[in-house]
Amino acid sequence: MEFQDIVLGNGIRCILKQTKSPVIHCGLTIGTGTREEEKQEHGIAHLIEHLLFKGTQRRKPYHINSLLDNVGGEMNAYTTKEETVVHASTLKKDFVKAADLISDVAFHSVFNPAELEKERRVILDEINSYKDTPSELIYDDFEDMVFEGYSLGRNILGSKRELAKFTSNDLKNFVTRCYNTDCMVFSVVGNLSMQRFETICRRYFGELPANPRRFKRTAPISYKRQDKIVSKGTYQTHCILGGRAYNHKHKKRAVLALLMNILGGPSANSRLNLAIREKNGLSYSVDAAYTSYEDTGIASIYFGTDKENIDKCLQLASRELQRIKTKEGKYTAVKASPEDSIKFLPYEEIPVRFPGTGDVFLSIMVGYYLRNGALEKSVETAMRQLESIIRANQGNQDKYKGIPIEQFLEDISNEET
Repeated sequence: MEFQDIVLGNGIRCILKQTKSPVIHCGLTIGTGTREEEKQEHGIAHLIEHLLFKGTQRRKPYHINSLLDNVGGEMNAYTTKEETVVHASTLKKDFVKAADLISDVAFHSVFNPAELEKERRVILDEINSYKDTPSELIYDDFEDMVFEGYSLGRNILGSKRELAKFTSNDLKNFVTRCYNTDCMVFSVVGNLSMQRFETICRRYFGELPANPRRFKRTAPISYKRQDKIVSKGTYQTHCILGGRAYNHKHKKRAVLALLMNILGGPSANSRLNLAIREKNGLSYSVDAAYTSYEDTGIASIYFGTDKENIDKCLQLASRELQRIKTKEGKYTAVKASPEDSIKFLPYEEIPVRFPGTGDVFLSIMVGYYLRNGALEKSVETAMRQLESIIRANQGNQDKYKGIPIEQFLEDISNEET
């Protein structure tokens, strides 16, 4: 995987991954998300992301939505706890339009009051829709417990009370404070020369005034184990377990990511899916997830099941965690590049796939530059580290019998090298 990059005078970092595809994927990642919000600003980062498409100094909403659609391309955006991303996909010949449009909406949006009122109603409806989906809502409740008292724990959509108060000036002030050029990455994947790439980057991003970040994020410190049961009138019972985990820069981040993939990744024969769904038919949906942040992380196991099956599902999940922690694992990594399909074989054959699509490359590049982390030298290295952890705990079966799942995840997070 080879990358070429430049750093513009205003601090924006630009990175290119050359491919032979006729389609170009590009995206501007802004290192600002919901954790930059003050308590009274809850939901403003996501609201701004919506308003980026609602008019700039030289384009009306219709023109923003039509520019790439009319040539078979597309543009979209999303907000996370730490980032706001505006991305587009076009044919090579239309890449200039995409770069121009992304720059325009990110730096020249006007936040028209009439459009703000309309989009406010849209997000209120989005919040109501989310509340009708307990399998998604439970993740927000879970993160609020894990990061209690910190902005990182608040949900992305915001609260109805705070959304009702925001004005256009509030949005502009947030952008001025948090859309910092030294915390931005413009990433491109496509059949483009470095010279052409640099010319376009300097034209649409290089002439913007520098706006360096003048504040630091507050790392979550306090943490206590909690149990919470919420009664709802649903047919299914939803359960999530987990705790804090590695941050972006931790050297075992990739190991934990692979471990959670093996436990409950998208593969039909992940450990948890085999144990809970395939062998016992107790759940339709079960997965394990790991999300890393700048200074912390979170790992979890989720499943939905009938109320009478909760205890059995918890027992099966604990058993799989205990097996991975205490049994000698025989892992084999098939040597391949990250854009190929890679298989890992713990115990039985469990494939874990890494697709080579444009958005995956964009994510890799953003992770490297925005977070100042290092690209993983090889997936095999991570697998060797994971195997060493399991081997080191061989014979500790008694230690992990009957422990809470959260304790196992906490131990994984605190393992010494």
